[in-house]
Amino acid sequence: MKTKSGKADKVHVVTLGCSKNVVDSEVMMGQLQANDIELDKNSDKDANVIIVNTCGFIDNAKEESINTILQYAEKKQNKEIDKLIVTGCLSERYRDELKSEITDVDDWFGTLELPQLLGKFGGDYKHDLLGERLLTTPKHYAYVKISEGCDRPCSFCAIPLMRGKHVSKPIEQLVKEISHLVSQGIKEVMLIAQDSTFYGIDIYGERKLAELLDRISDIEGLEWIRLHYAYPSKFPMDVLPVMASKPNICKYLDIPIQHHSNNMLKQMRRGISQQRSEDVLNQIKQGVPGIALRTTLLVGHPNETEEDFEILHNFIKEYKFHRLGVFTYSHEENTHAGSLIDNVPEAVKELRMNTIMESQMDVSHEFNMSLVGKKMKVLFDRLEGEYFVGRTEYDSPEVDNEVLVKAKNNYVRLGDFANVTITEASPYDIYGDII
Repeated sequence: MKTKSGKADKVHVVTLGCSKNVVDSEVMMGQLQANDIELDKNSDKDANVIIVNTCGFIDNAKEESINTILQYAEKKQNKEIDKLIVTGCLSERYRDELKSEITDVDDWFGTLELPQLLGKFGGDYKHDLLGERLLTTPKHYAYVKISEGCDRPCSFCAIPLMRGKHVSKPIEQLVKEISHLVSQGIKEVMLIAQDSTFYGIDIYGERKLAELLDRISDIEGLEWIRLHYAYPSKFPMDVLPVMASKPNICKYLDIPIQHHSNNMLKQMRRGISQQRSEDVLNQIKQGVPGIALRTTLLVGHPNETEEDFEILHNFIKEYKFHRLGVFTYSHEENTHAGSLIDNVPEAVKELRMNTIMESQMDVSHEFNMSLVGKKMKVLFDRLEGEYFVGRTEYDSPEVDNEVLVKAKNNYVRLGDFANVTITEASPYDIYGDII
């Protein structure tokens, strides 16, 4: 692919959506670079080819993706760029409709069509680049995708339609990939998947998340391992002694429960009851003393009653998750819930979401206040204004709380760990001084 002037292309990749998309874009850029395609990783200013890696998970994400495509389509019409390529989840799911409506896009690719995308540049997929990619995160942490797709039947989720069935990466491949990242200076890895607890069952005939964590924890130089997106139904309890005994596995678990009403858990097809959910959460807390639990909730699912919501709300106030996020239900065609009537008004969905978050603010503040006076190991990510900004082991990048240390009174190199005495706390941030 060349410009009309004959000059070589310069490509900029725009990444939208979740951390799984971040990894996909990093792999894509690594492959483009290996095929001698010039990249502008940080800016679209000098690029003549734009690749938009889209998200199609919920309405807001789809709207952002479409608006971004239209923004660059206008740039193409104005001859500010030569080529516009779209890939990712939205393209996978709505390619035919989008192709007829947005005619300025040159090519559309799905989530598993990277070789075909590379072919448009005269390149090919380099299988010898196993695990190597062009990182877009800060130089000290990276996301690592341990599997692709999902086999779960959740009523509201379109991920299997966009990402396919669950496919694990072999343990040896992941050990090699993470070892390579550590050799580049990575100190923290976030293990991600649509359902990390299902890891290994398709390759080894049984769940192997515990063995994977054990093997990764032995990688010299890897200081923090963080586990995301653990499905509560049939949670593999053999993971807990590994997490408890390995000092470089963060005492942190992202376990999306989505709801707590038996009625809604059944309608959401979560494969778990209210009581079993509580049992799992309690076993995790007992098995890994001091663990911080993060969860995600969905409110406004079809047929969610006020009683269902109150069951959820009361549980959140009583159980006190350390970290929590809430989504409002988005009607997705070709999902099980998409065949139901979207009968909870948008205003009610928003009210329920805000009610949960107001209660969670109190929970988060209480937890943060409990840290005042304690010494915490903190990994510093950036300098922002007058503060160095970092995280404890209880916090993942982008989604959780942060530690702020005044730069004029303290000094730390970005990407380094430091011990911090916590001096103040707010609902979503804590403040301290480097020891």
